[in-house]
Amino acid sequence: MPVGVPKIPYDIPDDEDEEATWVDLYDRLYRERALFLFKDLSPETANHIVGLMIFLNIDDCNQEQFLFINSTGGGVMHGLAVHNAINFVLPDVHTLCLGVAASMAAFVLAGGSQTKRIAFPNARVMIHQPTSTFIQGYMEEVITDTDLVLKLREEITNFFVQRSHKPFWMVFEDMERDVFLSPEEAKAYGIVDSVGLQGLPELPGLQGREGLQGLQVLQGREGRK
Repeated sequence: MPVGVPKIPYDIPDDEDEEATWVDLYDRLYRERALFLFKDLSPETANHIVGLMIFLNIDDCNQEQFLFINSTGGGVMHGLAVHNAINFVLPDVHTLCLGVAASMAAFVLAGGSQTKRIAFPNARVMIHQPTSTFIQGYMEEVITDTDLVLKLREEITNFFVQRSHKPFWMVFEDMERDVFLSPEEAKAYGIVDSVGLQGLPELPGLQGREGLQGLQVLQGREGRK
């Protein structure tokens, strides 16, 4: 029998009931502006993340959001949707690579707010060119799809050129194959700004281990290593 998503107690703000309400773990984390890209980028995954970003932006446009990433990529258009949402919402969006950020997940990682893109020490980032399934279509579909893929590749390449400040031809050639980058290499490439928790700001609000501000405790420990 599957365990399912654990429930944890949560005191709802402005609720006169003294007893805590039991909510899903992820619902509690969403309240702390913690979002997760832990699957391939499918329509459902992208829509879920975009919807949460917009809701949290409406709820409080001053609190920064945190997008944790451990994904092997997925659909190009779905990654572009999340990327556009990051740029649409008013608060800054931290992107944090915990395990792997490959393909369009690397694009989402690089699309976080400037100076707020983080890769953890043992993470890996992979970039390559977008692919298509146009081989299975008719000739007209092949031509149309090929043109679209070429335009998307140019758009994605230009984005990495902007972030990495490398020549277009160099990024274009790198994306010809699967290029795996260590956190330090991803930082040098301009995909992330820092390695480890040193990139997290001194966040106001909750103190100690409560909420995402508890990451500051880990930040201090990491700085003493």
